[in-house]
Amino acid sequence: MFIGEYNHAIDAKKRVSLPVKFRGKLADGCVVTRGLDKCLWVYPMKEWENIAGKVAALPKTSQKARSFSRFIFSAADEAKVDKVGRINIPQTLKDFAEITDKVVIIGGYDYIEIWSEQVWKSFKDEMEESSEEVAETLTNLQAD
Repeated sequence: MFIGEYNHAIDAKKRVSLPVKFRGKLADGCVVTRGLDKCLWVYPMKEWENIAGKVAALPKTSQKARSFSRFIFSAADEAKVDKVGRINIPQTLKDFAEITDKVVIIGGYDYIEIWSEQVWKSFKDEMEESSEEVAETLTNLQAD
């Protein structure tokens, strides 16, 4: 599983070094795409195939399903982790996530999120202020 929060830099060639403990899980390649909340999602190839299948199975007659499918697939890019543990972030994804030079990489259990350092700080500050309210709302979703 992917867990933790890590600060890294993106180099001039649009490469970001992944945390050492994440690299092995991405040895077979990965897919980087737009995520929600202005971050990027990085899926190991097997997990991407699972997610992509679910998105592709959404009804084509639903405008929201078509929009979400376009959002996810149009920006998706296959990536390989290089010898020193870096992946390339295409310019369109950098622009979407407002990434300049510093990023925060966080684990999302079965995927990774890459955030602009500034966007992550704003999101994290907001979540810390409302965490009790959010937790209370989510208690209704817990399984018995």
